[in-house]
Amino acid sequence: MTWIALTDTETQLFSTAGLGADPTAPDLIGCDDDDLLARGTLVLETGLPDTGQAHTLFHYSREGDWPFHLSVQAIPGRGLIFVLNQGGTVIHQTMTLPDTGRIDLLRLSYSWDAPARRAQLALEQHDREQVLIQDIAGPCPLRFGDLHALFRHGPHRFAAPETIFAALSDTVEPVGPLPSMHPETPIATPMGYRPLRSLRRGDTVINARGEVVPVLHRLARTVPARGSFSPLSIRSPYFGLDQDIVVAPSQRLLLSGTEVEYLFGKHSVLALAHHLTRGRAVTPVPWGPLVTYSQLLLPGHEAVLAAGSALESQFIGRLHNKPRLLAASLLSGLERSRLPDHGASGIPVLGAFDARVLAERRAA
Repeated sequence: MTWIALTDTETQLFSTAGLGADPTAPDLIGCDDDDLLARGTLVLETGLPDTGQAHTLFHYSREGDWPFHLSVQAIPGRGLIFVLNQGGTVIHQTMTLPDTGRIDLLRLSYSWDAPARRAQLALEQHDREQVLIQDIAGPCPLRFGDLHALFRHGPHRFAAPETIFAALSDTVEPVGPLPSMHPETPIATPMGYRPLRSLRRGDTVINARGEVVPVLHRLARTVPARGSFSPLSIRSPYFGLDQDIVVAPSQRLLLSGTEVEYLFGKHSVLALAHHLTRGRAVTPVPWGPLVTYSQLLLPGHEAVLAAGSALESQFIGRLHNKPRLLAASLLSGLERSRLPDHGASGIPVLGAFDARVLAERRAA
């Protein structure tokens, strides 16, 4: 089960064996136009246009005995309209985000499982924990020929400049809290540094306060290396690092010191990695079509020592009180009663401007 297609302004990839698979690997799906993908996930990541009227972000239509239409449209009021018409079976959903400030990127995921007769539409806002989910009954499988056309550049389809990427998986992909460190990141433990990928439930790690805490779970997920998933390198010796590490843009660093206290009046603050890219400390990394991230779930919301720097562990808020989101998340197989209650973060999270000011001062 893997990602099989990816497209952006420069890329058009489609592999029936999976992106990055060995050339001799068997096909995961049929490759005739009329073959059907019974379950999967279509993901579209986009910005919102700064206009006061409806704006098409993505559109593809095909006529014939079994007509097909897919479109995503931005509407005033921070909303998106998703329309999927397969031979007269129509899904028409409007999703609107609450007014919680500026929107940089949105990720829309349509997941379907035709044999199970269920589907869902999820809308996630980059930099926010909130996820909107709408359940859809009785979805149809998608035709290979239409899926292939969606990921080919040309006049047969339209993608607005605001569209960052689109991707296709042959399974129902999770939404919600996602891991954000490279699996090889060295994590401090009582026995010394160990690669993140080697840690398991029951192991112990050292948090930013020097305390030994148990690992509840290690999460991992492979995603398209584009948009809000594009790998970033945090370079040594910035932020106390002993070596360069790779993280997702959503990874938050715990920053402290005299500059933090002087600028923000706090002992420590959290800053997203992608807000720190103005200077030399955090830079984009060339990558292939897919990247795997991992992360540790700890009893409390806290930072771990990663290569000498304090990086936030997996924050899940009060996911145990949100059964619908839990069922759609990477933690769906865990019992609600065994999940920690992280509550609201007690550490301020810097906005983009403040984070960049701090990054520029530290990189000077």
